[in-house]
Amino acid sequence: MRVLVLGSGGREQALAWACRSHGHEVTMRASLDDASADDTDLVIPGPEALLVAGVADECGRRNLSCFGPTADLAQLEASKSFARDLAQTIGIPGPRFARFEDPDAAIAWWRELGCRVVVKLDGLAGGKGVAVPDDDQATTDAIRAAAASGPFVLEERLYGPECSLLAMCDGTRAVALPVAQDHKRLGEGDTGPNTGGMGAYAPAPIPYGANDLLATFVQPVIDHHAAAGTPYVGVLYAGLMLTADGPRLIEYNVRFGDPEAQAVLPLLETDIAELALACTRGAVEDLPLVLRSQATVTVVAAAAGYPNAPVQGAKITDSMHSGLIGHDGTTTVRFDAGVDINGCVAGGRVLAVTGIGYDLAEARAAAYEHIGRISFDGMQFRRDIGWRAIGAEVATYASAGVDIDEGGRAVAEMKAAVEATHGNGVLKGVGSFGGVFSAQAIMDLDDPVLVASTDGVGTKVELAARLGLVRGVGADIVNHCIDDVLVQSAKPLFFLDYIAASVLDADLVAEVVSGMADACLAAGCALLGGETAEMPGVYQPGSFDIAGTLIGVADRSELLPRPDVGAGDVLVGVASSGPHTNGYSLLRKLFDWIPMDVVPEGFDRPLGETLLEPHRSYLELLSPALAGGSVKALAHITGGGLPENLPRVLPDDVDAVIELGSWPMPELFRLVRELTPQMTTEELYRTLNMGIGMVIVCHEDEVNSVQSSINETTWVIGRLVEGAGKVQLRRS
Repeated sequence: MRVLVLGSGGREQALAWACRSHGHEVTMRASLDDASADDTDLVIPGPEALLVAGVADECGRRNLSCFGPTADLAQLEASKSFARDLAQTIGIPGPRFARFEDPDAAIAWWRELGCRVVVKLDGLAGGKGVAVPDDDQATTDAIRAAAASGPFVLEERLYGPECSLLAMCDGTRAVALPVAQDHKRLGEGDTGPNTGGMGAYAPAPIPYGANDLLATFVQPVIDHHAAAGTPYVGVLYAGLMLTADGPRLIEYNVRFGDPEAQAVLPLLETDIAELALACTRGAVEDLPLVLRSQATVTVVAAAAGYPNAPVQGAKITDSMHSGLIGHDGTTTVRFDAGVDINGCVAGGRVLAVTGIGYDLAEARAAAYEHIGRISFDGMQFRRDIGWRAIGAEVATYASAGVDIDEGGRAVAEMKAAVEATHGNGVLKGVGSFGGVFSAQAIMDLDDPVLVASTDGVGTKVELAARLGLVRGVGADIVNHCIDDVLVQSAKPLFFLDYIAASVLDADLVAEVVSGMADACLAAGCALLGGETAEMPGVYQPGSFDIAGTLIGVADRSELLPRPDVGAGDVLVGVASSGPHTNGYSLLRKLFDWIPMDVVPEGFDRPLGETLLEPHRSYLELLSPALAGGSVKALAHITGGGLPENLPRVLPDDVDAVIELGSWPMPELFRLVRELTPQMTTEELYRTLNMGIGMVIVCHEDEVNSVQSSINETTWVIGRLVEGAGKVQLRRS
């Protein structure tokens, strides 16, 4: 077949590559020129501007088969308001919106709407005419800036991961290509200005089938235009957001995406040119769509100064220009976009490398292996392409390597053996991460008891070791144990530590122990000593582990929980400082593909520092509340989260009802929620503390007294009702 691909960017290079791989003769240029049916069998326009200008209409006049919609139908991309009006008319789910020219009217509409908005230029803007302001002043500025450029649209801001559905349409029917996800923002962690796209991957691990999305977001458009006598032929690209309430339409494009095309086309076993030609003949379903059982990751390299003022002329070097075929079946393909005939930078997005592998991890490794062999002055590329994909496939904590249920079963099985060793002095034992022992010798109290806690830091230490920030995990183990005895109203007496490593590093051990000493000093607790163990062959090189035991003391009459905990009591939540020491097997998996020095949107410091924020001690903060006598119980929210820690302090005939949304969710936990659409609310809240590190149980009449005694903001997050010792999570 003689195929004319219009355009010269990375998307068009991918189309030409796909056609040539099936033996077709491909010509690439910017316009039709004198093309005719005598020398051209199929025209595939790449850029949207050509379609909006009417290239498909001109092909019709020349009797050329063109895989692209008419200029009238290209308004689906050329006008945001046209697309929104159509979607609303035919019932396609999307955000609330309105079109404006007057900025004052737009500001009034936004304030009446009462939520964050997205500001979009109504016309074509090369993927850059979108602003996502985060505060009132930024919103006002974005509206006025958009108004200065012409008509614009305000849309209710939706939240969730985005995905790209590309459908091959023949006027009455459509078939879906693999769903892709792209990275539009320039910066790692999806920060910085919007671009035409810095990378993509496919198939996207989303909880929706491509055909189901096709039926909701594409087929109704095809049906509408078919009924109107204006059949839509070409690619219809639906940009979707996967919100908590289901998929919602973000935008329509009328051509292949860039860089989505570079990620999707290598997955097609079917001849893309034959499929496009079948669409022009109304016969898309006559040619079966066959896909490769592989995955792709595309990484874009951009020029210095992109996207605002790309710097041209830098010489490009590439030691793997022709791509790589690895021994493991991985492959890479380079698609040039802004490269001149001399091999120099001649555009904003200069080139893209697509890695092809058996799964996303292999494809990603191949892509970054190749992009690492490419260089030019000022070269920009993101190191985190695909970072959101890991969380999309996580449905349980067990899938990250930790089985909470198995841990609970182990405790249950050992409980009988442990309790067999208890004498009359032991008041509490296994099940509370510590023990309570009567200690009459401590005569400052009327009836003193010793309260013990032993624990470890867990897989957080791996991240700390990797980033060289280990002092905080020393504080983690001490503060965790302090909080474990505090929930029984005990004050710490002394702490003993244990550190094990493959090979001991004196500097590392000193830094960890210094963190322990800091935490002990702040709590008035003696760090008596500890044990270090060198265990090559047991621990991986460079890794280490921390555990410790803390002994505290309390008066028997003040032990918590009190026996009068019951229905009607109120739950007051106290903020955590982060994930504390739980959930790190999940967190490390979620963020495995994003550098730890990235500052994601909404964060105030790098991701690695945020994850390593030490487990806070609640001793000083809550001592006034405990002294006031209004606290009936405390629950330290550790492994198992709210659902499994609150029941430890509840009577068997009481449930805790937690009102989700009653406290502000920190940005880290909001991001985790966004990255894990398949995790149920119950699973997420029993994996992480989600911003609440301690819960106070008190009588409803004592809530104000308790909250006023705590020198920071706290929240009423629920109450106790009659039940069976369980936790109910409810949305406010």
